[in-house]
Amino acid sequence: MEWWAWIAVGAILLGSELAFVDAQFYLVFVGASAFVVGLLQLTGLGLAAWLQWLIFAALAAASMLTFRRRIYERMRRGLPAMKGGPAGEIVTLPMALHPGETCRLEYRGGSWSAINGGKALIAAGSRARIERVDGLTLVVHGEA
Repeated sequence: MEWWAWIAVGAILLGSELAFVDAQFYLVFVGASAFVVGLLQLTGLGLAAWLQWLIFAALAAASMLTFRRRIYERMRRGLPAMKGGPAGEIVTLPMALHPGETCRLEYRGGSWSAINGGKALIAAGSRARIERVDGLTLVVHGEA
């Protein structure tokens, strides 16, 4: 294969990694291997077609098996954990709330029902932590 074809394939594969939401970081190594074979051909080595494919396959497999996990984990390490809902967030109660009682409160721009899931009174104007969401009701506990 010509040098420019290898480089084109490498560029397409490297670009494809960016286009997919999460390609698991495989195409980078395959694309880089094609790019390296293209650069080898560009230097004028005149490698046989079977040798080009062998170098491409060996580079792709070796680099993927050797470096993929380490690089992928290093890149993903900085991502924050996905939050599954409002559990753990803080709300301010507009009125006193005895254990088991409900009230309405504003949360994220909407009006929600809240129930005191704890065993102690939560005073009016005090902060409470959302324990979970039960249907359309926030189950809250007073902050200690």
